Amino acid sequence: SCIHLIWLFSDRYFEQAPHLQQVIKSFKDAGKRLIFVSNSPFWYVDAGMRHLFGDDWRMDWDAIIASAGKPNFYTDDSRPFREICQETRRPLFRRVERFEKGAVYTGGCIQELTRLMDWGKSDVFYQENGDVVAERSEFGIKSGAVDVATANVLYIGDSLFADLVDAKREFSWTTAAVTPEVGYELEIQTQTDFILAQRTLDLLLNALRRVQDELGTAVREPEDQVTLNALEKLVSKWRDQETRILGNHFGSVFRARYQPSLFAHSLRRYCDLYMPSVSCLRNYSPEHRFYPEQHHKLLSHEMQKTPDDCWDLDDVLGCSPDESILGL
Repeated sequence: SCIHLIWLFSDRYFEQAPHLQQVIKSFKDAGKRLIFVSNSPFWYVDAGMRHLFGDDWRMDWDAIIASAGKPNFYTDDSRPFREICQETRRPLFRRVERFEKGAVYTGGCIQELTRLMDWGKSDVFYQENGDVVAERSEFGIKSGAVDVATANVLYIGDSLFADLVDAKREFSWTTAAVTPEVGYELEIQTQTDFILAQRTLDLLLNALRRVQDELGTAVREPEDQVTLNALEKLVSKWRDQETRILGNHFGSVFRARYQPSLFAHSLRRYCDLYMPSVSCLRNYSPEHRFYPEQHHKLLSHEMQKTPDDCWDLDDVLGCSPDESILGL
């Protein structure tokens, strides 16, 4: 069966994550509470985590949930947790009153999670008449029913729409996306061919802007249209070259030609951080505070213009992806 194959050949089915244990330990040493929530069944989770962390992996987590059923986990408040029997790997049909160290649970929902994690501990603020105005817990301000809308929770997931969208949209958690394509593209971007393609595109687009600045507001002459069309054709050719360098027919997952893709828009909207692997967090303190760059803007009018870069035409024109396309 698939279960036995994965158990027997874990090295074949699971990649190593040499720095992951370091990240988990740093969070634990800093007093962070760690919750493992996966849509995968327990047998698969257990096989992978034993391969990465050893047989005692469950002791590193404050709560472990398999077959969580995200994204319904966030929106359906009527699903109870069930503990999974370690011997039979089947759920036990008894009410869960608290999370036990080393135990594994299935199902559940965010409301039950907040109750069992005891996130309701708070400082209570009263008016003079004794009415409760609001409560402040370690996870932020709440009023009325249990509310975990807070940036003090860091949620790390590898599925944008199953994991991260509802975590950000419904609860305003700090979200971090694990996106392996980032690591691949960062490596590609250091290659000479890719740098050349980017520099050439910058030069061509800058040339298109300058040509039109020189032409002003007058009606374009036929020869002007020929020049602009030829430059735009070169831009298209060099964009195709970028796609070929990335090694697939679809190009970057973050771009639809030169526009951000839907995935890129969603990543920007719903994620505070993104990284190729959780192991990247080893380079930061568990108390690190991230701030966006100043040039991270949404609208063009918010970007301050900088002096145009100077390029060496011989450098660019001498290394074409297809010398035949350079003739205007």
